[in-house]
Amino acid sequence: MVLDKSVSERRRGEERAASSRQSAQEAPGELWDSVKKAAFVIGSGILFLAAFGNSLTWHLQRFWGASGDFWQNLWTKVHLTFQGHDAALFYLGTFFAPYFVFWVLNGLLLLVDTTGKPSFITRYRIQQDKDTPVDPTKLCQAVKTVLFNQMFISGPMVVAGYHLVSWRGDPCGPELPTFHWALMELAVFSMLEEVLFYYSHRLFHHPSLYKHYHKQHHEWTAPIGLVSIYAHPLEHVISNMLPVVIGPVLLGSHITTSSMWSCLALVSTTISHCGYHLPFLPSPEFHDFHHLRLQT
Repeated sequence: MVLDKSVSERRRGEERAASSRQSAQEAPGELWDSVKKAAFVIGSGILFLAAFGNSLTWHLQRFWGASGDFWQNLWTKVHLTFQGHDAALFYLGTFFAPYFVFWVLNGLLLLVDTTGKPSFITRYRIQQDKDTPVDPTKLCQAVKTVLFNQMFISGPMVVAGYHLVSWRGDPCGPELPTFHWALMELAVFSMLEEVLFYYSHRLFHHPSLYKHYHKQHHEWTAPIGLVSIYAHPLEHVISNMLPVVIGPVLLGSHITTSSMWSCLALVSTTISHCGYHLPFLPSPEFHDFHHLRLQT
């Protein structure tokens, strides 16, 4: 009896050690995967601009010249509507709008996850034999955690972000940023998010932190979109929120750019966790495999 217990404990120890080694082995692969994606996007962009630079510039200038006044006039109307209530406008753009996008997208995905239909989408499910349809009890717990993180973690961080950005300037100013400046900011946001998320995620895979914090996120071995922010509150602050908000805070970005970036970030992480390799969308297979292998 004592011998059996000793053998069982030794096996569990070996499994945990194997899990740690697997995490260490996958971490460089995860960074390499991100580097390859970034290199592909940047390289393709350079080649495209080199080949069609003059034509593209001409068309963009025509488009921006024709539509610039439209967007500025639209923003002016919004700005005047919220005149004197900049904080409310900031919260609407960086909290309510992104999470509205998040829940609309995940609501559609949940219809597929809970019903197993339509088949023309479910056939792209990466792990066909897992959580199809998803367990209602498990889903309910995930929804509660996600709502808690959004309301009591993300909400206060957005409030703090407003005050920090306001010290830098006027995040809800009457003038929209230029097209080129907005593109530059989005590029900076993306690079900062990639680096900060990678290292914070790797930190939470350290054995001393994983079992207390990150293991909760890995309860879903076959993730769904909603699980993208199903995490321990500490992990949600450090790994989910900080990499996204640090760019707009450092650059003192306009609300329109910050709002667009927050929406894009939530759509991106939803796709990474959705569990479907859908046509024309980035493949989440690597991250799906990451959840499948790291269960302990």
